[in-house]
Amino acid sequence: MAGQNLKGMARIYAAFFNSMKGFKAAWLSEEAFRQEVYLLAATAPLALWLGQGPVEKALLLGSVLLVLIVELLNTGIEIVVDRISFERHELSGRAKDVGSAAVLLSLALAGCVWGFILLPRLF
Repeated sequence: MAGQNLKGMARIYAAFFNSMKGFKAAWLSEEAFRQEVYLLAATAPLALWLGQGPVEKALLLGSVLLVLIVELLNTGIEIVVDRISFERHELSGRAKDVGSAAVLLSLALAGCVWGFILLPRLF
């Protein structure tokens, strides 16, 4: 792997730019990722405004960031499965389905966090 022998700041610098390439690739190829970025753009200001104290703000914001993290991991799984073969296989389908289930759970968690924190204020 290129750059595997880098040390110190050179390694951190290379890792940062590799991560930026990953964000760009996900943005260009994954509609779900773009939708979740839009969700983050809409909810981040709300989280900072509606959260009462740093813990609530971190929970509100972190729950939506977790959705993006899980989506990126799911995208990575899908890319590796597709790299191996486009042929339909039970295990390939299962791997993709499990990744999708993880995204669904992260979305459910975000919804619960937002609901548990904000609904008591409304009622």
